[in-house]
Parts: sequence; C-alpha cells; structure tokens
Amino acid sequence: MSLFASFTKKSKLDAAVKKAENARKNNDSLTDQQLKEAYQDFADVITGDSLRAATLYHWGVTLLHQAKTKTPPESINIYRNAIAKFSFCMTIDPNYLAAAIDAGVACMDLARARGVPFSDELYEMAKWQFEKANSIQDGVAAFNLACVHGVRGDNESCLEALKLAKEKGNLPEDAEILADPDLANVVTQPWFQEFMASLEESRRLEEEQRLAAKLAEEEAKKPKPKNPNDYAPYHSPKKQAEEKVGEPENIKEAQLTPKQTSSEPVTESSSQSGAGVAETKPIDD
Repeated sequence: MSLFASFTKKSKLDAAVKKAENARKNNDSLTDQQLKEAYQDFADVITGDSLRAATLYHWGVTLLHQAKTKTPPESINIYRNAIAKFSFCMTIDPNYLAAAIDAGVACMDLARARGVPFSDELYEMAKWQFEKANSIQDGVAAFNLACVHGVRGDNESCLEALKLAKEKGNLPEDAEILADPDLANVVTQPWFQEFMASLEESRRLEEEQRLAAKLAEEEAKKPKPKNPNDYAPYHSPKKQAEEKVGEPENIKEAQLTPKQTSSEPVTESSSQSGAGVAETKPIDD
C-alpha cells in the first residue's frame, strides 16, 4: 500500500470514529443513520487490501479443514471461527470467490454439526453465500445450491440448480453426486433419476461427436486421389494443339515437312563463275 493510500485511509478512519462517537452521544432519529455511515466508512478503510484478504481466506480454510477432523462441541466453535474469517475476507474484498463458496460450505457443515432443522438460518446463510458466488461467476456454486435445496426438500429448485451446474460444467462425478448426503432425500425420486440418465446420454453424444470430428480430421490429412478428368496443362494433347495453332507458318512447315533436295540441274546466273571454267561466247556468222 502506498504512503498516500495509507494517509487517505487514516483520514477516513478518523472521520468514521468521530461519526460513531457522535452517534453514541445522541439519541435521536439521526443516530441510526450516523452509525450506518460509520460502518460503511469502516468497511471502506479495509476494502482493497488484497494481502490481508488472502491471509484471512487461507486462515479460514485452515480452520475449516481442522473443524472437519473434530467432533461437536469442539468442531462447532472452529466452524464459527472459520465463517468469521471468510466473512471478514469478503468485507475487504466482496468479490473473493473462494471465500464465498467456502463460507457456504462451513455454514452447511456447522448446521449438520449442531443438528439444526433444515429451516434453520444456517442453511439460509449457506444459500446466500452460494448465490453470492454465482453472482461473481455464473454457475460456479450451482451444485452447492442444489445440495441446499435438496436437504430442504425444494425439488424444483434443486433440479434447476443441477441443470445449471451441468450447463456450466461444474458437476462432480456421478458416484460423488449419488453419494452426497445432502441429496439423500432426492436420489430415489423419478425426476432425479431422469436427470442422471440425461448425463449418461449427453456423454454418449459427446463421445460420438468427438469420434466423428477425429475421423473428419484424419480424412482431411489424407492425400486426395488424382481425378482422371484433370489434365496437366503443359502435357495434354489439347494444350499442345493450342500451342501449335499459334506458331508461324515457316516453323510449322519445318516441323511437319522433311527437308527435300531437287533432282533438277542448277542453272548458274551470269554473275556466277567457277574455278577452271572459261566463259563461252557465240561466233558471228
């Protein structure tokens, strides 16, 4: 954090403290509003400290895993501490996705550890955290939401959440879905069995499409057979004939007519002379 940012946050913190002090002194209609403003200022001061948010998240995760190894009542206090760390983390960074998901998981685990009814506020808190996670990244906690709806007997919402999880690719393996204790009340219902059957059918279709695409790719790589109707432009008879049409006549004659020699005597002109031949003149009468 820069020096300027630290100074700004310190000033805001001082202002929030004064608002809180004034609200405690007064007992009128403005008190609640002043407290709300002070709370918001407190939140603004700690918002944006990514290192502190990450520290709180990992602190919460460590507590959550420890709580899973314990039994009540010891585990109950550890779960509560983990939830507090996740909540504080999201106060600093409201879009901390992992904190929202794990906070919901901790609420579900705490509800089971305490043995509260499905209508208890802990399940509502878990639902709120998973919905918060989905608002950060669509469908990322859809299966978790399905579990909340499953334990509460809301079949329609459970199926809707399962379909969203399938659409977004966030479903666990079939064996894990069937073994999840939060879905124990719905696994024998027809609508759930139809959904599981649809998963198998979808995988079959995807495999067929994958194999078809692979086959098409392999076929595209093979050399194409030569078309008998194709011709080489510089070797076909048609091309050769076209070239000969455009040749000069003397070249064509030289190519088509063999060289000939005349059997007739050659008559020399008067301008020609041969060695050892005397010129003959007629004798006057």
